[in-house]
Amino acid sequence: MQAHDRDDLALLTEAARAAGDVALRYWQNNPRAWEKSEGAGPVTEADLEIDRLLSRDLKAARPSYGWLSEESQDGPARLSARRGFIIDPIDGTRAFMDGSGDFSHALAVVEDGRVRAAVVYLPAVDRLYAATLGGGAFCNDRPLSASRHAEEEGARILTTKVNFEPRYWPHGAPSVSRHFRSSLAYRLALVGEGRYDGMLTFRPTWEWDSAAGSLIAAEAGAKVCDRDGLPLTFNRPDPRSAGVFAGSQALVDKFMARLSGQTGLTA
Repeated sequence: MQAHDRDDLALLTEAARAAGDVALRYWQNNPRAWEKSEGAGPVTEADLEIDRLLSRDLKAARPSYGWLSEESQDGPARLSARRGFIIDPIDGTRAFMDGSGDFSHALAVVEDGRVRAAVVYLPAVDRLYAATLGGGAFCNDRPLSASRHAEEEGARILTTKVNFEPRYWPHGAPSVSRHFRSSLAYRLALVGEGRYDGMLTFRPTWEWDSAAGSLIAAEAGAKVCDRDGLPLTFNRPDPRSAGVFAGSQALVDKFMARLSGQTGLTA
């Protein structure tokens, strides 16, 4: 682990816990909420207060870093910064509004397209996932190890029902055990923890949803890629990937083979 990655992880951890303090003041307390434009989903007063808090504290600590957050206006300045923050103030806003505890704060530092340090924090259960590039992944300081499950049959996959519609699997969908958590960052962290064998989504995925969790899963030993099998890269002009897949190397490779028709299966 490089010294600046360790320092950035400490900064992200402190910021995530501060965000959690704000979130818990609003959680299960009927926060004001409204729908964002263009069908972008809901936002609450807690999302915006946390975004302001993180923007103030993280930018003050690292003024040369770029900034990309779900709740901040994006701009080209971040593209010229070698190192930057990618933030989701509350990932799983609908769950947060419903009083569920599986929302998270997702914070990452990226450099040259790669995540270097990451935190996914669930304040309702005080569960903090953290990782640095080359330094391993942890949950509340406990080392994580991803599942080595290699078979599609019965694999425990975090996903939504829509991702198993026939239009996505022209050669037939795999027979898996499907599960769900609202926060995509948390889904990736759970894969890293080995509590589930994998996760997948075909939908274009915003970087603030995937950046932090992708490093946690990868540092725990999971393969993480887009729906075409390509590595995720970050701080791009269009901050979206072509979906996200994560799981053991063997399991993800079998999904990729099925999608390309190399398994010999028919729909």
